[in-house]
Amino acid sequence: MYHRFEENKYPTTNIKTNDFKKQIELIKDAKLEFIGVDQLLKILVDKEPYANKKILLTIDDAFESFYKNAWPILKDKKIPFILFVSTREVNAKHPNYMTWDQVREIHQSKIGTIGGHSFSHEYLVDFTKDDIIKDIQKSHDDYIKELGSVPKIFSYPFGEYSNEIKKIVVDFGYKLAFGQHSGVIHQNEDMFELPRFPINEAYGKIDRFNFLLNTSPLPHKFYKPEEKLLSSNNPPNIEIEFLMNVKNINCFSNEGDQWGPSEVAFLDDNWIRIILKKKFESRRGKFNCTMQLSDGSWGWFGRQFVINN
Repeated sequence: MYHRFEENKYPTTNIKTNDFKKQIELIKDAKLEFIGVDQLLKILVDKEPYANKKILLTIDDAFESFYKNAWPILKDKKIPFILFVSTREVNAKHPNYMTWDQVREIHQSKIGTIGGHSFSHEYLVDFTKDDIIKDIQKSHDDYIKELGSVPKIFSYPFGEYSNEIKKIVVDFGYKLAFGQHSGVIHQNEDMFELPRFPINEAYGKIDRFNFLLNTSPLPHKFYKPEEKLLSSNNPPNIEIEFLMNVKNINCFSNEGDQWGPSEVAFLDDNWIRIILKKKFESRRGKFNCTMQLSDGSWGWFGRQFVINN
């Protein structure tokens, strides 16, 4: 997941163009296949069998710096991607965002696919149900007017969602939805809670990027809590039943507003409870669990919560 390109005053959402070029070459050197939306839907929705790891590039927000610095690279190399467009700033002709002509260019390119990202890009979990529906509908009105169709794939603003928001996105007819929690997608994943690895200046350095290319999914068959919007249940009681033995797993979180290891209790060889001793203090609570697998890759499972203060 990318946002800005060569906007160096925003390091937490920015990637330098030269680093982006190096990352593309690393993916190619690893002989990994870039895929677009059509193949993603065949794998996840139609459950078509597939071999080997696939890479999907996603870009959130439609900043002008993407069009200026990354689009020429992707167009030249014919690398597919999804561009998630929140429409309010594009309508307003905000100078830091793409124009509708530029969005249409991506839409018509057969390389990029436009994804839904709401109208306002506000914190939707703070909205009433009616206001969430109105916000997404306004974006649909814009997509129809400017592109002639509504996207099939959604990205939650800030990666924040609740069970209610997930249901609204489903009811709008979207096929898949992405968050901003780290992880590797697999066919047993919740189709409206898909993970992505955020890439920025700190988390886009070559050594870490190489590590991410060597990650694999940790499929699970049970997870709680299902609701990712926390109120009184902070810290949450987290349990995960995996489809494999995870005796060597380690989990990390930002409990107490400090990133570090969290205690893991084993209910079975494949079933863990993450014991959070402190509350999530910031707006978003995250945890990641990793384990080296027999093939040498690193299994990864992550989730994000939203704290309702």
